[in-house]
Amino acid sequence: MKTLVKILKRSTAVGAVALAAFSLQPGAAQAQMAPGPSAAPPVVGGTPAAKGEFPWMVRLSMGCGGALYTKSIVLTAAHCVDGSGADTSITATAGVVDLNDSGAIKVKSTQVLQAPGYNGTGKDWALIKLAKPIDLPTLPTATTSAYDKGDFTVAGWGAAREGGGQQRYLLKAQVPFVDDATCKSAYSDLVAGEEICAGLMDTGGVDTCQGDSGGPMFRKDDSGAWIQVGIVSWGEGCARPGKPGVYTEVSHFAGDIKAGADQLGS
Repeated sequence: MKTLVKILKRSTAVGAVALAAFSLQPGAAQAQMAPGPSAAPPVVGGTPAAKGEFPWMVRLSMGCGGALYTKSIVLTAAHCVDGSGADTSITATAGVVDLNDSGAIKVKSTQVLQAPGYNGTGKDWALIKLAKPIDLPTLPTATTSAYDKGDFTVAGWGAAREGGGQQRYLLKAQVPFVDDATCKSAYSDLVAGEEICAGLMDTGGVDTCQGDSGGPMFRKDDSGAWIQVGIVSWGEGCARPGKPGVYTEVSHFAGDIKAGADQLGS
């Protein structure tokens, strides 16, 4: 964290996501989890995701989200991991919307590759190699900035309000693109070109929150298929007016991410 304004969305303190997509923090109490899809979830701007709606979504045991880049590699945020190298401490959970579902697929990590040169500002991406492939659809990444506009979808198991507890069920929401100039007025330390912003500037109310870090921001491409355009990174508080969420701009790092996956042996 370079400044007090930059609050990474992994934190369990105030300064996570308050939208509709998040992931369980280590030790989060069951009593803090949202009710099942049959009940109205206490989420700002979000609704429950249907089983199989986003099959590439992954929850990571350190309290972050991610997406299947390949069947054996998860794309997440650099600030969710501690450097690069051999690492068998992370468990990836996939294939469910309910983290308590007995049908959840759980696979341990073997290696981690944090973005080369990551120092807390920009370059907020990382890859986690899994011990075995997960036989689920993957989420393609944008390789051009053509999709870095419009309305985006975010999803995860993180907090439903600023400072709140994590969720048991996968939630989803839509957030609109915020241009760099407008976002720069909210965050002077925005790394334009490496980061992309989204949220309701005037009203707030929809955003990612604590425990959502590393999860994908995505939209449909010209063929109607989902494509990842962002990685949940940071922001000030959750769903505050004038304070959009900040996401790693995936298209800018597409080549580096591919090279990293090749290095891990995807």
